[in-house]
Amino acid sequence: MHFQPQYRVYIAFLLFAMSTGSLFSRLPDLQVQLGVNKAELGLTLIGMAIGSLISLTLSSPVIVRLGSRVTLAITLHGVMTLLSVIPLLPSAPFVFATLLAVGLLAGALEICLNVEIGRIEAQAGFGIMNRAHGCWSLGFFVTAMTASLVRQAEVTMQVHMHVLLGLMFVIGAVTIAGMKNAPVLTTAGAEAKAPHFALPTLSLLPLCIIGTSAFLIEGAGIDWSTIYMEEVFNVSPFVSGSALTLFAFFMALARLTVDPVVDRCGARLVGRVLLSVAAAGIALAWIAPSPSLALLGFALMGAGCSAVYPMAVSAAARRTDRPAVINVAAIGQMAFVVFFLAPPLLGFVAEAFGIRNAYLACLPLVLGSIFASGSLPVGPARREKVTA
Repeated sequence: MHFQPQYRVYIAFLLFAMSTGSLFSRLPDLQVQLGVNKAELGLTLIGMAIGSLISLTLSSPVIVRLGSRVTLAITLHGVMTLLSVIPLLPSAPFVFATLLAVGLLAGALEICLNVEIGRIEAQAGFGIMNRAHGCWSLGFFVTAMTASLVRQAEVTMQVHMHVLLGLMFVIGAVTIAGMKNAPVLTTAGAEAKAPHFALPTLSLLPLCIIGTSAFLIEGAGIDWSTIYMEEVFNVSPFVSGSALTLFAFFMALARLTVDPVVDRCGARLVGRVLLSVAAAGIALAWIAPSPSLALLGFALMGAGCSAVYPMAVSAAARRTDRPAVINVAAIGQMAFVVFFLAPPLLGFVAEAFGIRNAYLACLPLVLGSIFASGSLPVGPARREKVTA
């Protein structure tokens, strides 16, 4: 089957999001199955964060050795296989161990996908990073939308996840089968010499704050929105699932359409507007007196955090104080760990102070990111087509 190289990576982003989304969309059912409270559920979910941190720190040499195609085949299908086991597990410790293994694969998969799309983008000579991340958001939207209907129809978590993951396993195999590794366009040995854990410099910290705030909102919206709606408003599974659906839809919509706006208005202005929208959404989720206003809050959160991280990565890549790969790695490692660490930590906040206040806890970092957005470039990034 013939595809342009970027479309195979787009599909991989989509499948990755749908795989993890199949679990996140059923978290209320997993909580009931395990018989745990929100803090204990959060402690269970932290297994994925630990695995991701280890993988993000140590997996680069393995990815370089295996190449993108083999790495994608192992990690993407490994994530699907392990997630399909979770509905069969009897207790939280088993789920924690399985999520630890999922995190090990997911961290390597995240690095691999971003490196591959970056190489393809350099070859193409035009931006496709936001669209690639838009496919990630689209995957969560599709999963959330279908999960709302499936849960309303009282389909069990086991049947839902096994059918969905089995179908995606086949699609992934067909997609990766015809894939070819994009050529490495860096100087010889540059990737091999790059540090495994790139600490941010003081001047890079504002971009790190921006990136981590976006992932904090994304993790909080994806993991806890459904439980928030059920606990605060006692709504039906369809309505509670609509929170995740709206969050993912507006996130995907913004990512898939924002590139021309950034080109016209510049990343700094767009970043400030998006972060302000996200702050408004968080505040609305905190004080919402009705389900409809809470759903509006989650929609604003999804749109607000959409393109902030890709813009921070692009700004880091344009810096000249260090090689671009080091600056991008510094932001990526911090932000991706926050994506997995935030939901379990917010679970403890929710258990101690209520789930509304868990969302309020996100607000200070987002407001700090608005002040830090001056580190984003005023104008668009200028890209020149690179030939291998």
